[in-house]
Amino acid sequence: MPLLEVKDLSVRFTRREGAPVDAVQRVSFSLEAGRTLGIVGESGSGKSQTVMALLGLLAGNGKVSGEALYRGDNLLAMNEAALNRIRGDRIGMIFQDPMTSLNPFLTIERQMTETLQLHRKMSRREARRRAIETLESVRIPDAARRIRMYPHEFSGGMRQRVMIAMALLSEPEILIADEPTTALDVTVQAQIIELLRELNRERGTAIILITHDMGVVAGLCDDVMVMYAGQTVEQASAATLFAAPTHPYTLGLLSALPRLNDDSEDNDDDRPLQTIPGNPPLPGEVAAGCAFAPRCAYCLDACREVRPALVAIANDPQARRACHRPVGEILEAQHV
Repeated sequence: MPLLEVKDLSVRFTRREGAPVDAVQRVSFSLEAGRTLGIVGESGSGKSQTVMALLGLLAGNGKVSGEALYRGDNLLAMNEAALNRIRGDRIGMIFQDPMTSLNPFLTIERQMTETLQLHRKMSRREARRRAIETLESVRIPDAARRIRMYPHEFSGGMRQRVMIAMALLSEPEILIADEPTTALDVTVQAQIIELLRELNRERGTAIILITHDMGVVAGLCDDVMVMYAGQTVEQASAATLFAAPTHPYTLGLLSALPRLNDDSEDNDDDRPLQTIPGNPPLPGEVAAGCAFAPRCAYCLDACREVRPALVAIANDPQARRACHRPVGEILEAQHV
């Protein structure tokens, strides 16, 4: 039985003027204990709203439907009190921007010990000791002194480590990391990814990683879900998806990655980096048919008229795609 199983999750936002916006449309996925799932896509694809809906953190005008079963209990049907017993305890979250997620008026100690006093009923002294140990586990030097500091006294990488430590205080079964390497330099990015990898390997923490960076996914994730305009367009194991993507959007994302170690005979260091033409649709702008059709090099007439269903691929029942173009044609085009 999966640790977390999401079925037909949809998120709709009402507006004072204009039609409602469907930010997430019938997304389904599962997360096994000890595995890492990457949710990828451009900004506005619905990645963050998907996990915010799971934890009851949507804006006031948001409405969620579907199921999100955590150990058999539907998170979406829980009241605020029941959710509070799970989020921050059994399910931890690293928010996207550590500078705005941390309270600038409170010390790191106050922000960390509060979690333990609430969920673990620890005394302040016990909570402080545990907080220092957790800061040390994410490699913050001189943690006993630095825990008394304020967020602005830390670098961007250190603030992100504090956010990871806060999410790990209660030893959650699931850790949701929303763009954990955004705005960090490449060296710090690598350190954060290695830290998440160690948490997964040594503690068995299941991780949901939200990112637009396919390179980060390749280095960390077991499974991948690709989203576009609030919809899932492809799902597969990371090994399968990177070896042979079957959706034009996934292919475009991977083609946009620079290949610094390409030893193939036809490698040309001077070739321009490929891009996906156009821009993603704005919320509420998705027309009939496939949302990616206006930007797709493989578009058929049917793509503009009929939305493709997300279906399993014949030779790989664990993989799914939503595309009218036959799988064989997408795979063949990659070798031309």
